[in-house]
Formats: sequence, structure tokens, C-alpha cells
Amino acid sequence: MTGFFEELQRRKVYRVAAAYIIAAGFIIQIGSAVFPAWELPNWTLRLVIVLLLAGFPIALILAWAYDVTPQGIQATPAPPGTHRRRNVIALTAIGLAISAVAGFFLYPRASRRGIEKSIAVLPFQSLSDEKENAYFADGIQDDILTNLSKIGDLKVISRMSVMSYRGDALRKAREIGKALGVGALLEGSVRRAGNRVRVSVQLINANNDEHIWAEDYDRDLTDVFAIQTDLAQKIASSLQAKLSPNEKARLDRRPTENSDAYLLFLQAHDYANRMDVTHGTSAKAVPLFEQAIKLDPNFALAYADLSIAQSWLYHSSDPLPAWREKARLNADEALRLQPDLPEGHLALGFSYYYGDRDYQRALAEFEIAKRDLPNEAKAYMAIGAIQRRQGKWTESTANLEKAAALDPKNVSVLTNLGYSYMALRNFEAADKIFDRLAAAAPHSLEPALLKGGVAVLWKGDLSVVERQLSSVPPETDPGGLMTWVRVWCLTLERKFPEALQVLQKFRGETMSTTTTAPSPKAFVEGMIHLLQGDNARAQAEFERARVISEKSLQEVPEDPARHAQHGLILAALGRKQEAIAEGKRAVELLPESQDAFDGPQGTAALAQIYAWTGESDEAFGLLDHLLGIPNGLTIPLLKLDPLWDPLRKDPRFQALIDKYAASR
Repeated sequence: MTGFFEELQRRKVYRVAAAYIIAAGFIIQIGSAVFPAWELPNWTLRLVIVLLLAGFPIALILAWAYDVTPQGIQATPAPPGTHRRRNVIALTAIGLAISAVAGFFLYPRASRRGIEKSIAVLPFQSLSDEKENAYFADGIQDDILTNLSKIGDLKVISRMSVMSYRGDALRKAREIGKALGVGALLEGSVRRAGNRVRVSVQLINANNDEHIWAEDYDRDLTDVFAIQTDLAQKIASSLQAKLSPNEKARLDRRPTENSDAYLLFLQAHDYANRMDVTHGTSAKAVPLFEQAIKLDPNFALAYADLSIAQSWLYHSSDPLPAWREKARLNADEALRLQPDLPEGHLALGFSYYYGDRDYQRALAEFEIAKRDLPNEAKAYMAIGAIQRRQGKWTESTANLEKAAALDPKNVSVLTNLGYSYMALRNFEAADKIFDRLAAAAPHSLEPALLKGGVAVLWKGDLSVVERQLSSVPPETDPGGLMTWVRVWCLTLERKFPEALQVLQKFRGETMSTTTTAPSPKAFVEGMIHLLQGDNARAQAEFERARVISEKSLQEVPEDPARHAQHGLILAALGRKQEAIAEGKRAVELLPESQDAFDGPQGTAALAQIYAWTGESDEAFGLLDHLLGIPNGLTIPLLKLDPLWDPLRKDPRFQALIDKYAASR
């Protein structure tokens, strides 16, 4: 055997082996740095490593068999008495063994090295005995995700986009990673028993389903923040994401030292994240946030999230001044307690946006939040929504699409992006977005309703909405929104008896609408009677509606939607001058110059008031304007809607249809 090793030295095999290993290491290092920059798939680096490993024993055999001489490459003569075949077999075995050992260390490293700096935190499984503790697992997942989103070098998919994968153990990591556009997934489980918490997690390479590492934590509830911080830092290290000193300091900061306050905060967050305003989830979140703050008056993050919930209530359904004032106070308190809290700036931004329509101040706050929360889709969505109201449609769409890229299954983000496409009359794009929304929220009626709205505005097709709503029982519609939409569709079809039957099943006095103004049921009923030719019954219902509308207007005197609605009721009663005044007041409170998205609603109401009160010149002027601007009227809707019947016989009506039908 000694002769064999001496022969290796004589034939310069050692020298060739050393040179090959150095060259191969250099090639792998270059590939590791360059391939990701060229956006080459991860398997290309692994292929290079496999070829280099396979080439090593071949290089040894060639070094044994040949030598480089001044006369060129020549076969190396074998000394007498050597066992040529045995030596070649031994040399091959040595080469393969060295390649196998090198591959054992290099191949997994190459797999990890190629992972994109992007991650999705899948819903954690709750293993707690009590079902009511399910919110706790969601809260842990959400907090880990929030911590990761503070790392600027990481792309982090937001919570809304991953919730559809809850309990979906059969789907492979590669499939989920491709759908979400990430290179890594974090999945885990949480078990809570009293004040003891066990968190088990594993980080998975979404490119190849390989487990990168797994970790178990068994701690007291008071140590849960340490778990979250440790996980964020380990994930950042595994994905080779740079962590700045400021980002590390934010990760190390504990939001509260009171475990009971934290549990209430998680419950409140669970409601606030559901984003289904028809179930009043934001209203349920508010008292829980308030209880958390009562237990820990220094809980800055709870103040911030409470403010956002209150701003949303003011904006979406209940524009009482008290909500606006509380939202501002709580946002200010969050920043007083923690001036660099990005969620505090997000809350103050929503307070300026929803509460005051102060777009410049809101944008300034959202930019601060976006800087410190680079993966927060909510900030991009808010900026895009404001730009839409400013009439900056191109910039708005870009920011909303960025939000959708960060959070591809977020119901709120997709809804807003779809609304923008609808406003721009890009109905085909809106329909595709609402298909994505339906996939993200398969148990919600909202996607089908929105697709139905697209069908009406785009093609005048009412079948989609009617098909979805015909089976909705009245008891599941306490606010009346579904009833209001269905009655509206039946009215567009001129099925007045059916519309009246559906309406009379609703027992409330007012009905939720797509605006902040609840519609008196009597007004809707009066319009149906009027369209059926029963003017006496219609007038009686309109008078009842007027009383309800005046009371509603007194509650929120600065709401443009309530002024517009009151003007329509007065117009139906024949009170011309008062009706026009109310319509003009609605436009003054929210002109299109201040809000290019909602402003046209007031203009449309004023146009209807003019049409109903015989002011056809003014009505046609506004109709011409509304058909030419974003989020105005569409030709299919104008053709269908019986509320424009007072203008229908005028030649200018058909002229408008011809003018804009040709330009679409």
C-alpha cells in the first residue's frame, strides 16, 4: 500500500487533487454570489456542485494515467511489478469517497444559500385544550410576522394572504411558496396551558420542501416576546437578511409587561383582522383594546391599533364625531408613549385620512410608517387610496398593486385595487381581481357581489347579483345591506312587485347602503310605489322617510351622503328648492376637487335631483360630465336605471348614450 501512495506522488495526483479542490471551491463561491444576482433558479448552483463532485474522481484517474511533458500529454509509464487494475480501483474509490464527503457538506449549504430573502408565516396550529384559545395561536403568528416585517432586507407576506392555508397540511411547501412568491415558509403550533406556552416551529425551504431547522420553546407566558424576537433573528440569519441596529432594537422592545393585557390585545387583534364590516368586527375589537389599555396604560401598540379601529368605524359605517375624536386622541397617546412607534404613525395617518380628509398630513405619516415597516401592505394601500382621491390614478394604481404584491390574498387590498379598476372602467381587470378575491375569501359573499357589480356596470348583466342573493335569508342580513342591493337589482330589472316583496321581509327602519348614509326603508318602498304608478302610497312613504332622514342628518350634519339622500327624498316629495339646496350642500361638503373617488357620488345625486325636479338642462350637463370621469356613471347602468326615466324621452338622453358608447 506504501507503494501505491508513493506512486500517487510520482504521478503528481496529489498536486492535481489540490488544484482541483481549490478551483472547484472558487467556482462554487463565484456561483453562490453571482447566480442569485442573475436570478438563476436554485437548482443551477446545485447542478454545478454535482458536476464538480462527479469530475473529481475523473480528474484523479486522468492525473494517474497521463502526464504533461515538454513533448505534450503522454501516458505515464507504469513501474514493473505494479497492480494496475487494483490501483485504478483504489484511486476511483478514494475519489468517490472524497466527493461524497464534500457533497454531504456542500449540497445542503447550496440549497440554503439560494433561498430568496422572502418568507410567509403560515397560520399556527392551536393545540390548546380550550377552543377559545385559538386566537392565541393566531396572535403569536401575527406578532412573529409583524417582527419580521420590520426587517427591511426581508420580503414578508402579510397575514391576510396566508390565512387561507390554515389547516392545509396536504399542500406542499413548494406549491405554497410559488403561490405566495416566497423562498421560505415558517409553520408551527402553539399550546397554552395557564401561564405556560409551548411554541414549536420549523423553517422550510419553499424551493425544495427541505426543512432548514426546527425549534421548540417551552416558556412562561411572560417570555413570549423573547420567543418572537429570537425567531425573527434566527430567520433573518438563515435567509442571510441584514439586520440594522435600529431594526434589532425594535425587535428587542417588548410592547407590554402585562400578560393579561397582552391576551386581551390578541383577542382584539383577532377581531380587527377579520375585515368584515357587515359583522361589526371592528366594533367588537374596540372594548377589548380598551380593556388591555386599562390593565397597562403604557401599552402604546394597543393605543395605536385602537385608534385604527375607531378611524375605520368612522369612515366605513358610523361617521359620528366621537369616533373621529377618540381615534385622534389614541393615536397621539401612542406616539407620546413611544414616538418612534411605526404603528403609531400608521394610526395617526388614518386619523388624518379618514377623520379629517387631510391628505398631506396623512401621506406624511404613512411614509414614516412605510419606512419602518417596509413590508406593511396597509401603508401602501392607504397611500394608493389617498392618491386615488387626489385624482392621481396612475400613482394610486401602482401603490395598490405594490400592496397586492406584498399581500396577494389580502381581502381589503384586493377590494381596493378592484374598486380602482372599476372606477377607471377597466372592468376586465377588476373582474380578474375579484376572482382572486373569491379564491382568498371562499366563504364570503362580498367577492360575488363585487363581480355582480362589475357585470352590471360593464355589461348591464344583473343575473350574477340576483343568483348570489336570492338564497340569502333575511335573518342573516340584520343591517339590510344585502336586501338593499337585491331590491336595487330587481328595480333595475323593473320587477317592482318582486322588489316590494323582498323589501317587506326586512324588519328594520333603516337599511345599510354602500355609503355612510343609512337609507330609510320607507324611501325605498316609496320609490317602488312611485315606479308602479301608485303616487298616493309613494308620497306617504316619502313623508315617513323625510322624518327619519332629518333625524339621521341631525346626528351627523357634516356627512355629504346624508345631505344627498335627504335631497333625493325632498325631490320625491316635490320640495324642489329645498331638494336642490341639499344636493348642492352634499357637493360642497365633498367636491370632486377634494375627492375624485367619492365626490362623483354627490354629483350624481344632484343630477338625479335636477332630473326629478324638472331641471333637465342642469341634469344633462352633469350627466355628460359623469359619463366622462373616473368613478362616474356607465352607459349600461344609465340604460337600465328607472330613476332616470324623467329624462329618457328627451333626445339628449339618446345622444349621450351614442356619444359615450362610441368612445368606450
